Amino acid sequence: MRITAQVLHQIARDYVAQQSRADRSLIAAYLQGSLLGDSFLLGGATDIDLFFIHTDDIRVPREVIRMSDEVHLDIAHLLQATYRQTRRLRIHPWLGPGVFGCKILYDPQHFLDFTQASVRGQFDQADNVLQRARTLSGEARQIWFDFHLEVRQPTAEDLLTFLKAVKKAANAIASLSGPPLTERRLSLNFQKRAEMIGRPGLYAGLLGLLGAPAIDPEVLRSWLPAWQAAFGTLSPYQALTRLHPHRREYYLRAFEALLSSPHPLDALWPLLYTWTETAGWLPVDTPEWQSWQQAATQLGFTGPHFSDRLAALDAYLDTVEEALEVWGQEYGV
Repeated sequence: MRITAQVLHQIARDYVAQQSRADRSLIAAYLQGSLLGDSFLLGGATDIDLFFIHTDDIRVPREVIRMSDEVHLDIAHLLQATYRQTRRLRIHPWLGPGVFGCKILYDPQHFLDFTQASVRGQFDQADNVLQRARTLSGEARQIWFDFHLEVRQPTAEDLLTFLKAVKKAANAIASLSGPPLTERRLSLNFQKRAEMIGRPGLYAGLLGLLGAPAIDPEVLRSWLPAWQAAFGTLSPYQALTRLHPHRREYYLRAFEALLSSPHPLDALWPLLYTWTETAGWLPVDTPEWQSWQQAATQLGFTGPHFSDRLAALDAYLDTVEEALEVWGQEYGV
C-alpha cells in the first residue's frame, strides 16, 4: 500500500463511519497526532490516532487495529463526561492540546464542536500554558520524591517509573511551545523545543539521564534483536495496548530510522522506554528479561548506580522548574 496522508485520512473517516453505525453510544470522534502534520511517517510507518467519545458503556479504554505492517489504528475510548468541563480540559496537559488541534470526524450533535471552541478560548494564554507545564513538572517531582523517601533495589517497574518522570519533565518544557511529545518522537523533537525557550542544554541533559554517554549507536543497534525477542513474547491480551504485537514494526522502523539519522542516540529513548515496559511483564529468569537487565546495567540504572541517576533527575528537575519560573516571569505570569 502506498502510504499518503490522503489514504490515511480516508481510512480514518471510513472506520469512524463504520463504527458510528454500529455503536449507538458513540457521540463523537476525532483525529489527532502526527497525521495532522507533515512528518507523519517515521521509518515508513505510522499510526492513526483516533479518540472515540461515548455516552456510556466503554468496552475497552484503548485498542489497536492492524491495517498493514506499516499502519495501524490506535483508538482511545473515553466517556462524554470527561469532556464536559472545558475549563479543566484547557489546562489538561494531554487532552487539552489534543482537543485544541484535533480534526473532528464525527459529531452529529455538535458536542465536540462546542467543546473544541471552548477549549480554544484562551488556550494559548500564558497562565494556561504555564499551568499545563507545571502540572507535568509537578508530577515528575512527585515521582522523584517518592523514590527519595524509599531507597530500594530498582526493578523494571522502578526504572519505568523513573522514565515516566523523565518524560513528564521533558514535556513540561515542550508544552511551553506546542503539544506534548509522544514516545517515538520525544528525543527527536525535544532539542528544538528546548531551543525555542532558550534552554538548548536540556537536550544533552535528557540524553544524560538516559545513560547515553555510556554507549554509542552501534551498541543501540546491537540491542535490537534482544528488544524484538522480548517484545515477541507478549500476547495481545497480556500487556498494555501500547505493546500490542501490531505495533512491533511501528517501533522497530522508528528505531532504525533514528539510528540512521544525524542524531542516532535519539533512538535510545523509544527503545529503552518500550523495552523497559516489556521487561515489566517478563519473568526475571527468562533470557529476554536478562538481556534487558544487561542493557539497563550498561546504561547505569541498576544497583547502587540508580541512586546517582535519581540525584541527576533531581538536578534536572531543578533546571526544568527554574526554566518554567523564568518563562512565567517573561510572560507576566
